[in-house]
Amino acid sequence: MTALGTPVRRPAPAGPSAAGPLAAAPPLLTRCRALVRPALAEAVGRLHPWVAEMAAYSFGWCETGGAPGAGSGGKGLRQALAVIGAEAAGAPARAGVPAAVAVELVHAFSLLHDDVMDGDQTRRGRPTVWKAYGTGPAVLAGDALFALAVETLAVQPPPSGPAAVRLLSGALGDLVRGQADDLLFAARPWSGPQRVTPEAYRVMAEGKTGALLGCSAALGALLGGAPPATVTALDRAGRRLGVAFQVVDDVLGVWGDPSVTGKPVHADLRERKKTFPVLAALASPGPAARRLAGLLDRDGDPAEAAALVEEAGGRAAALAEADRLVAAAEEALTEADLTAGAVRDLRSLVGFAVRRDA
Repeated sequence: MTALGTPVRRPAPAGPSAAGPLAAAPPLLTRCRALVRPALAEAVGRLHPWVAEMAAYSFGWCETGGAPGAGSGGKGLRQALAVIGAEAAGAPARAGVPAAVAVELVHAFSLLHDDVMDGDQTRRGRPTVWKAYGTGPAVLAGDALFALAVETLAVQPPPSGPAAVRLLSGALGDLVRGQADDLLFAARPWSGPQRVTPEAYRVMAEGKTGALLGCSAALGALLGGAPPATVTALDRAGRRLGVAFQVVDDVLGVWGDPSVTGKPVHADLRERKKTFPVLAALASPGPAARRLAGLLDRDGDPAEAAALVEEAGGRAAALAEADRLVAAAEEALTEADLTAGAVRDLRSLVGFAVRRDA
């Protein structure tokens, strides 16, 4: 059970779904997206027109060539954390908007480069930016979004502006380290002394996913005038939530509903990704773990691998890990002096992040 009173949502078996991935999103996500979107669009509009088009395409605002698109730009979890971080400090929501814009730009930058590095051809049901515009242009667009994120914070008045840039820089360093570990994991064996352990995965996931979630809430609080202890506590909570988010994403990558996730059944196993359920299964005692290691070594059937991961306890271990991390995020929230409304909203976001279908 999570500290929210309900367990992490177990993905349903593959099959038709009547609801899209944002169907269960709390209203506060819609509120925060509506607040941030004008400032985000204004920032993107300052870029070179071609680069701005690629950025807008990545957010789902347009199609190739600039024709209007109907995309929402994703869940908006990070920008919501930034807005609520400001409210948690007792500041108005608008105080967190520059932080929300900066983290959304960094998130988009990381996805553009991530798709290039992984060779992913689709995202949110559309060709990725590199597939639609080319590899070089996609890298250029990512670089532009990164620079724009730094500028967004650098122009904030002191002392919060310089402190915000330092906070974002630290998170970016962690993100790069996490991404580097993730890329290196692909070349490491499934078993033996050089294998990737669940603990190594946690460190990687905190950098790759958790650092920016923690930074989101912390930046909003910082720009809202929160004391250092509150900023630190929100960063800690967001990092723990980020690892939980990644673990749940791994579960969905194996057992999620393709009509909702947009990925084929057993997608991560087909791509031989070293995800938490697989690593936890391999670390367990018993014959199922040994059979799984042998199957993975010879690139065996993904469906058989999924069954062995479940038999070895990998799925249950991943869901239990997500529950543990959610409880740890909640514990970090108790260490901060937050407004009651912000605590309620943060808990709502935590619950949405880990009890989802996509």
